[in-house]
Amino acid sequence: MPLFSRRPSLPAPIRSRLALPAHDRALAVVELADGRWAVATRRALCVVSTDSVERRPWMDVDRASLTVETSTITVHWVDGRAQELVLTERGAPAFAQTLRERVQSSVVHAETVTLPGGATARVALRRAEDGDLVSQVIGDGAIDLSSPAVAAQVDAAEVRVRRAAGLPD
Repeated sequence: MPLFSRRPSLPAPIRSRLALPAHDRALAVVELADGRWAVATRRALCVVSTDSVERRPWMDVDRASLTVETSTITVHWVDGRAQELVLTERGAPAFAQTLRERVQSSVVHAETVTLPGGATARVALRRAEDGDLVSQVIGDGAIDLSSPAVAAQVDAAEVRVRRAAGLPD
């Protein structure tokens, strides 16, 4: 195995379609089985074809996992949806590692809260694309924020998370 391997590069039509702003750059790219390309940039995850660009900032990604046997990355978004990206084998581990690093770098502080009824929510302070810090509440969809007890616990956790970073309540 060579010490250095050549990473895949974006074909010119895909690169021009991506059109990254000056403050951003591609960190890892991988071709998808359907001919699109996944691009991990400093600020966002992009899925690019010759027809379209899907671009989501890292703070929109809750988590992602790689299934090595199928070279599939499953991206779980903070809105509860999931998206499967079936990668070509070339570059899959490196891309998955970069994706993991970018998601983790967007999380400044987080706390998991156990709510009445046993449900859990994660309250996180995340770095937005512009560098601002934003608090998020990520739950499983079974959380009833109209319940005063649940809302109080989530609000208290949000205050703790923001204070831990020196931000106002």
